Formats: sequence, structure tokens, C-alpha cells
Amino acid sequence: MSESILALQNVSVFQKENLVLKEISLDIKKGEFVYLIGKTGSGKSSFMKTLYGDLPLRQGEGRIVGFDLKKLKEKDIPYLRRKLGIVFQDFKLLPDRNINNNLLFVLKATGWKDQAKMNAQIEEVLDKVGMKTKGFKFPHELSGGEQQRIAIARALLNDPELILADEPTGNLDPQTSVEVMKVLQEINKSGRTILMATHDYALILKYPSKTLKCDGSKVFEVVQKAV
Repeated sequence: MSESILALQNVSVFQKENLVLKEISLDIKKGEFVYLIGKTGSGKSSFMKTLYGDLPLRQGEGRIVGFDLKKLKEKDIPYLRRKLGIVFQDFKLLPDRNINNNLLFVLKATGWKDQAKMNAQIEEVLDKVGMKTKGFKFPHELSGGEQQRIAIARALLNDPELILADEPTGNLDPQTSVEVMKVLQEINKSGRTILMATHDYALILKYPSKTLKCDGSKVFEVVQKAV
């Protein structure tokens, strides 16, 4: 029986005072690749934000990578985020520094000190996403797909137990989306758990996997019909 990386019971998600989602109970095991689908405004982002501590869990029980979301204090959030790799739709790369320095910034911010170890880690994650030669480039010199690969590399820096990818292909054309997806698949095959919010149904058909749907303020598993 593999361990749970994320377990929620009767969770409600609030955005300020508004109830966005309710009665969520789910379990994601180590090594799974799980999609989170739903229309824009169905609560996917609020759900993700609750998982990485941006929105407090006020109702229900939730554990993620060993942290109790209900008891999460402000000071615990950086430690939680070290065990999570978060990939956003809009890359969030720092425009004023090259890729190596973007990644270095994250390592320093999360407590790394040894320069040689930091350099080795940066090289390793860039290699994993096929961007080993691009460390000296600045974000604006890269295509959208390349920037997203860098964002995935950044998410891997602290060897996370779970990667939360919030619409990682949302700003990319179909061909580039497939390339980014292949990178995520490879990372998943190496044993990492991935939860990916998306509305790209073509990708889900191409790479079928366990799928959760946000709809009518609920989150439930969708059984995929064999095509």
C-alpha cells in the first residue's frame, strides 16, 4: 500500500468569505499523476492555493507531504513549499537575471549555502528538463515552452515530494504543450507525484491518467471512458 501524499476529508475551500468548494474528500498516493479539470471559475486555483498554504484551510481535515493544513502556521509555509514543487501558468521567472541566477535565487531563499552543491543541483534540474545549455540565457531570450521547462526545473530544485502544476500549458501552443507534458511524464516516471490543473482536454486524451473534476462546488473523480 503506497503512502498518501495528499489526503483531504470533508474539506471546504473559501476565498475570503465566499465558499468556493465543499465536501472534498480525496487521496493521492505517492507516484500518481493526477489531473484536476474544470471550467474557469470552478475553483481549481483556489483549491491549489489551499494546498500550498496561500489560502488557509478552515473546514475539514487535510494532510499534504506530512503537513497538517489545518494547523499550518505562517512560519511553516516556507517548509511546506520546500517539499512541494509549484509550477504556474505564467512561469514567474525573474526577468532581470539569467536562468542559472533565477534558480540560484530559489536555492538561496530556501536555505542552501554551499555554492558547489547549488551549481550541481542547478545543472541536474536543467538536464532533467532538457535545458542544460540554456543557463546563461535570460528569460526573454527563451520561447514560452522553454520558459515553462525552466519553471519545471525550478520546481524540482528542492527535490519535492509533490509537484503542483497550475495550468502549466495554459499559455502554450499545442505542440509545445505536448513537449512540456512529456517532461512532466518523465518526472512522474522517476517516482514523483504530480497534480496538474488543466483545461486542455487534448492532453488528457493523449496522456490519460486519474482525473479529478471541479464542478458545482464539488471535486470528484471522473471515470474515463475508453475511447
